[in-house]
Amino acid sequence: MKSRSLWSDAWIRLQKNKLATGSLFLVGFILFSCFLLRWVLPHDPNDADISMKYLPVGVDGHLLGTDQLGRDLLARMLDGGQISLLVALLATTLTVVVGVIYGSVAGYVGGRVQSVMMRVVDGLLALPFLVIVILMREMISGWIEVMGGFLVDQWGWNSDLVLRFSNIIPLIFAIAAFGWLTMGRIVCTQAANLAKMEYVEAARSLGLGYWVILFRHIVPNLMGTVIIYATLTIPSFILYEATLSFIGMGIEPPNASWGMLIKDGANLIETQPALLFFPALLFSLTLFGFNFLGDGLRDALDPKSAKD
Repeated sequence: MKSRSLWSDAWIRLQKNKLATGSLFLVGFILFSCFLLRWVLPHDPNDADISMKYLPVGVDGHLLGTDQLGRDLLARMLDGGQISLLVALLATTLTVVVGVIYGSVAGYVGGRVQSVMMRVVDGLLALPFLVIVILMREMISGWIEVMGGFLVDQWGWNSDLVLRFSNIIPLIFAIAAFGWLTMGRIVCTQAANLAKMEYVEAARSLGLGYWVILFRHIVPNLMGTVIIYATLTIPSFILYEATLSFIGMGIEPPNASWGMLIKDGANLIETQPALLFFPALLFSLTLFGFNFLGDGLRDALDPKSAKD
């Protein structure tokens, strides 16, 4: 019988989970729509026309109607999805990098070093996450605005592009600055267990260096856990971005995000419920998709769940 790798075996188990497989296709379709399909739509998401406001679904080429300024709702939903997903994906990437390095070092070294490093994490976790993120976002925004003005004035960069990234970058760093803490704790526990395995002891006996053992033998065997947690982290970061945008501390106009669209729709729910329904539906489907996909990956990457 031909042997199978851990990843091929996990993929087979994932395919047997119909809910997780459906979530994978759903997430893929949402990413495709926001990052590729958005650019072939005929309407600009920021093109306002008061005479076209509150058009119903399907009228004059607006598939989901228009908002209070006459802007195409579908285009703004997909454009907002770009920002919300980009913030979540990039913040998750930073979270994974920092959390894996910090946690694996703490877990592998162990002893007093691990105790001190984990007490730092415990202290940071005790801080009010959302309040700290808001403060950091405000601090970073000032620096980004100055740099953005320099890029536009001195280097001739596109002002719309600079404005978009000047909105995104502070949120990414603010969320990731505290988002890596839980990842660090999980990785530390797993690395401490792996450090006691026989193959790690064999690597030490062969005289391999500390960093070689850490990044060749410890970190690769953490990837299953890291992938699972990263998949479950993305929807929480989408929710954080939406919360910040909803309270006016996130993305700034004319750029849109799902949080801003939901906020605008909530203000008009009595007269224009579609402005809340469609963005909230897309937002909810994205969260459900990532959560069910994360649950499926957790089951698929757990060797104990194999029944073969």
